[in-house]
Amino acid sequence: MSAMEPSAEPVRIDKWLWAARLAKTRGLAAEAVKGGRVAVNGQRVKPSKDIRPGDELEVTLGQTRLEVVVRGTVPRRVSAAEAALLYEETDASRQRRERQAEDRRAAPKPEPGLRPTKRDRRRMEEERGRRRA
Repeated sequence: MSAMEPSAEPVRIDKWLWAARLAKTRGLAAEAVKGGRVAVNGQRVKPSKDIRPGDELEVTLGQTRLEVVVRGTVPRRVSAAEAALLYEETDASRQRRERQAEDRRAAPKPEPGLRPTKRDRRRMEEERGRRRA
C-alpha cells in the first residue's frame, strides 16, 4: 500500500506534471506549460491551471507527443510506480510513440568521431558547386 493515495482534489498543472514524473523538475514543467507544449482539454493553459481526474492532456516532451487522461492527483512527487497510476496514455498516443521508436531504431546511425578533414570538406564543396577556384 502506498503512503499517498491518488485523490480527486484539483492540483496545478505544473505540479502535477512534476509529481507524475512527466517532467524532471517543476521548473521544467512550468516552462513546458508556458511554452505551449501542454494543452488541457484542447486548450493551452498557464502553469497555475488546476487539473482534475478526467482531464485530457496533450504533452510534448522533446520529440515525443503524449496524450494522457488524468486518473488521479497527488500534492507531492511520488515513486515511479505510483506516478504511473496517475494517468493513462491513450491508445492512439501509445501506437504513435511506438511507431516513432521503431523509426528511430531503423534510421542509420551516424558514425561517431568521423569528421571530414579539410581536404574532404573542400572536395565535398567542389562537388556541390559551392567552391570558387
